[in-house]
Amino acid sequence: MTLAPTDTASASASAYRLATAQEILDVRSILQSEGHLGPQHRIAYLGQLDPSRGTDPAPADRRFRVFIHDVSGAAPRDVVVSTTRHEVLSAVELDTAVTGELPVLEEEFEVVEALLATDERWLKALADRGLDVGKVRVAPLSAGVFEYAEEKGRRILRGLAFVQEFPEDSAWAHPVDGLVAYVDVVSKEVTQVVDLGVMPVPAEHGNYTDPELTGPLRTTQKPISITQPEGPSFTVAGGNHVEWEKWSVDVGFDVREGVVLHNLAFRDGGRKRPIINRASIAEMVVPYGDPSPVRSWQNYFDTGEYLVGQYANSLELGCDCLGEITYLSPVISDAFGNPREIRNGICMHEEDWGILAKHSDLWSGVTYTRRNRRLVISFFTTIGNYDYGFYWYLYLDGTIEFEAKATGVVFTSAFPAGGSDNISQLAPGLGAPFHQHLFSARLDMAIDGFTNRVEEEDVVRQAMGPGNERGNAFSRKRTVLARESEAVREADARAGRTWIISNPESRNRLGEPVGYKLHPHNQPTLLADPDSSIARRAAFATKDLWVTRHADGERYPTGDFVNQHAGGAGLPAYVAQDRDIDGQDIVVWHTFGLTHFPRVEDWPIMPVDTVGFKLRPEGFFDRSPVLDVPANPNRQAASCHTEGGSGGCH
Repeated sequence: MTLAPTDTASASASAYRLATAQEILDVRSILQSEGHLGPQHRIAYLGQLDPSRGTDPAPADRRFRVFIHDVSGAAPRDVVVSTTRHEVLSAVELDTAVTGELPVLEEEFEVVEALLATDERWLKALADRGLDVGKVRVAPLSAGVFEYAEEKGRRILRGLAFVQEFPEDSAWAHPVDGLVAYVDVVSKEVTQVVDLGVMPVPAEHGNYTDPELTGPLRTTQKPISITQPEGPSFTVAGGNHVEWEKWSVDVGFDVREGVVLHNLAFRDGGRKRPIINRASIAEMVVPYGDPSPVRSWQNYFDTGEYLVGQYANSLELGCDCLGEITYLSPVISDAFGNPREIRNGICMHEEDWGILAKHSDLWSGVTYTRRNRRLVISFFTTIGNYDYGFYWYLYLDGTIEFEAKATGVVFTSAFPAGGSDNISQLAPGLGAPFHQHLFSARLDMAIDGFTNRVEEEDVVRQAMGPGNERGNAFSRKRTVLARESEAVREADARAGRTWIISNPESRNRLGEPVGYKLHPHNQPTLLADPDSSIARRAAFATKDLWVTRHADGERYPTGDFVNQHAGGAGLPAYVAQDRDIDGQDIVVWHTFGLTHFPRVEDWPIMPVDTVGFKLRPEGFFDRSPVLDVPANPNRQAASCHTEGGSGGCH
């Protein structure tokens, strides 16, 4: 385990270094001195702002954006602070009826359960079900925007109940169905208790470490040891600047987005060639498909409403990460401006990844095998019942891949006696509504610079006839997406649709623009009705691809303030400008995700499910970039490579 990487950083990396505890304290001090942070205030978000486009990154101003909530009910503020100049650069007072609410605060989780524990309507509903309020846990859930006019401008959470028989009991096994409460967490008022009648609470427990469920643990597994006696092949300088093989990247962290990759570049000969300026998963929404009045409002923006980065796990060697691991420990702010270190929050390691290239040539007698490996940069976060892993992979051949790993415990309900078209049955009387996990990747492209374009590529089947007498021919069609209005696109698996991001001003040795091709997973986008509230709020998730002209302030596909925002912010507003994007400084936004019909096998804890996308070089190099990869240095591979004669693996 590497804990103290090299000490020197490149000049550019210094502008993208991780925030320090002292910087968090400096932000707090500046806010306090300017009257923006007092006893009644809470920090709902604090994150670094990237250097503005066109500025020299080395001496760049260190700027932080802060969302400040006032628990007394006064208007929240959006403040930008410079720790370099030690001053407030801007402060905007927000009208939440227009802008939406700030992200959900952790302290508000407890408010919901505490208020309901003394509400007569809630207590009566529990009594009607024979439940002890002391054993009832309440999930504090973002409210969304629906037909409740009285909620506009109010900070609302909704609560669903679960029974926890004892401290170690998995409450998700015992949902209290037919009951939901609405709570104003500022006025501390329970605005509604909706009780649709008593439904049986599922009785069977879901304690997945209980011997009753596990049975005797397996004794068949032999140890797997992953060792690198000489250490990993990558180096870390300046705290977060990573060099691996021919890759270089600055690994950042944002409390909203989690891991952010800056300045992703590949060394090609004597050139360090930029590919992506900034890459992040800028939003994730989990829309549920149960139309029951108790749950029809369930749509959680885990990134914009809950901030996935602040719930990042401290990873453990041998459990979360295996092998020769280097950890980074980002520092974030709590609600009061105190720095909090997420120990080992980011995991970096390299993995063997099977065969890279192989050929046994019958004419030359050359037997050639090269093994692939990849650099893994990851973090894991827990948002209520679900746990998500965010994994960025860099490969020897220039491929970039992202993979989301979903696990944890599915959100449960009762299962109706007559069955359901929208709920799976997991155990006797226990259900789990159908739902989706939809992500938005924000890829601030910089392929050999900021003069980029996007082309859509489809396969073309050619009809049998003159010039194709045997009917075997097929081709492809590429269409330039020239304006933002033309670049709101859907995937098409039947057409093998991909998107090529290229630089028309940078050519390979064949005279073709250098580029990268985006390969989608071709899973469904948002399945809710186009006229639904969630379709307006999560418009990004209705399409697979959006391309916009870069603007410093356009950072999130759902806009800056997602919580209780009615929709229209973010990508719909960006593309409404209909800017030219052909040969311009562009951002590619890619929607991908899982559609989850929960299985019996997903209970009581869900094995990991995965989804993601790939970016592969498309004419970016002049020839294969891995010709210089040596044969596997491991001793057991000594007989695998007989170049210039017969041979093979023995």
